[in-house]
Amino acid sequence: MEKAVGCIPVVEIFRAWRQVARNRDWWKTERGFPVKEMVMAVVTMKNLLESGVHFGHQVKRWDPRMKKYIFAERNGIHIIDLQKTIAAIKDSYEAVRKIVSSGKSVLFVGTKKQAQQAIQKEAERCGMYYVNNRWLGGMLTNFSTIKKSLLRLKKIEKMEVDGTFDNLTKKEVANLQKEKAKLEKNLGGIKDMKELPGIIFIIDTHKEQIAVAEARRMGIPVVAVVDTNCNPEGIAYPIPGNDDAIRAISLFTSIIANAVVEANNEEGLKIIETLGDEDDVVTDASTKKDDEEIVDYSNYTPTEEDMRKDEDEDDEEDDITEVDESKIK
Repeated sequence: MEKAVGCIPVVEIFRAWRQVARNRDWWKTERGFPVKEMVMAVVTMKNLLESGVHFGHQVKRWDPRMKKYIFAERNGIHIIDLQKTIAAIKDSYEAVRKIVSSGKSVLFVGTKKQAQQAIQKEAERCGMYYVNNRWLGGMLTNFSTIKKSLLRLKKIEKMEVDGTFDNLTKKEVANLQKEKAKLEKNLGGIKDMKELPGIIFIIDTHKEQIAVAEARRMGIPVVAVVDTNCNPEGIAYPIPGNDDAIRAISLFTSIIANAVVEANNEEGLKIIETLGDEDDVVTDASTKKDDEEIVDYSNYTPTEEDMRKDEDEDDEEDDITEVDESKIK
């Protein structure tokens, strides 16, 4: 008869213990690292749910090309499959990190009211460029003309600083300030951009269709948040999610900015390591011992330092003999 502990037989306890002993390393991979991820998770399911990323548009407003990203329908609203969203975020994160590591820039684009503040904040945090007021036609395909507008903006700013405004009339100053405000509003985020970006991050491709078309024409990869009313085709890295909620937009933008920051930190560490390697270089001169005894004098040639030492020693001997002679007298 099996002895029981409470209402669980001892045999069952033993079997359970043996199973646990066999699987005691269940949390490890084959190489001994945690299953969770070698690096910190880019985003969690909890973050996505709290930000309302899973909410799509009304069923009647959907784009059939988004069908593969839709999980279900609830109360006339499409629900986005967050498993696919997480996978898309990881792919986009890695793509942005690689492009920034190669020395190229990222352009953040989001001109709708909900996205303007988040786009500017995160782009400035990671030191990249942004467009958050209005996408000017030809901003990529006709960048040479946009450069002229940027030069005009910088020229007006210089005139304001170097005292040129003091020599102009009030009306001329007012017109220049008005022109500067207009240029700053549309081009302030790309003021220092000297060449086309390596990748573009877009909020709401339905609204930013011109930006997507220009990027495709110039061969620039696009990372974009696509809602259930958007077309994911032609976008290199589509991220299915809610592009109307402020919290969801802030979450997506912060993830891309984190990828840029991580890439920049990696580059900084590489520079520090190379500097450290240069400091560790050992030369023959630094390893030579001052007190090294010379055994073979056949090929020995005295250096200037040795000759100075000999002269100093001779002077010291002369001083000592003079002192001794004075004592004798």
